[in-house]
Amino acid sequence: MIDTPHGPARAEIHPPRDGEPRAALLLGHGAGGGFKARDLQAVTAVARELGYLVAHVEQPYLVAGRKSPAPTHQLDAAWLAVVEHLDLGGLRLVTGGRSSGARVACRTAAAAGAVAVLCLAFPVHPPGKPEKSRLDELDGVEVPVLVVQGERDPFGMPPGAPGREVVAVPGTHSFAAAGLPALTEAARGWLTQR
Repeated sequence: MIDTPHGPARAEIHPPRDGEPRAALLLGHGAGGGFKARDLQAVTAVARELGYLVAHVEQPYLVAGRKSPAPTHQLDAAWLAVVEHLDLGGLRLVTGGRSSGARVACRTAAAAGAVAVLCLAFPVHPPGKPEKSRLDELDGVEVPVLVVQGERDPFGMPPGAPGREVVAVPGTHSFAAAGLPALTEAARGWLTQR
């Protein structure tokens, strides 16, 4: 448990499969769920195989048992408090997450000192409301970004851009089981380069 300005957060640490960690990956959860999401589980397994220490960061609202996410400024402040608290021993830091967690990682990348950001199911806009775009959060990231997105995601498909790779896989916002091999392959190649 880690104190933040908006209540305690939880960080669950998963060491690399073998040896000392070569880098760290901090992952945030989606708005309504935890870390049982199969895409987060798949990325965690791949990262650990590659020598990453992986931390699952559970936001204070979820720790407190609330279902509705906190406002963005509270999510960002809590995330940065966790980053500051964790002793990563100078490891290169990749941040990321699924959906809402990906948005937090994008908005805080510079302040967290991230060398890259991994986005799973980035919600480009609310379903059916493309005029309410959140693309500026992705565009504001100045380090390499990988976005893995379901090809039928009702939250939209972000465009590729310099420094941003977008991989479309089978599924919607929660990904289909058929999309996990492509997601895993994309994450493995991209994380290896970091």
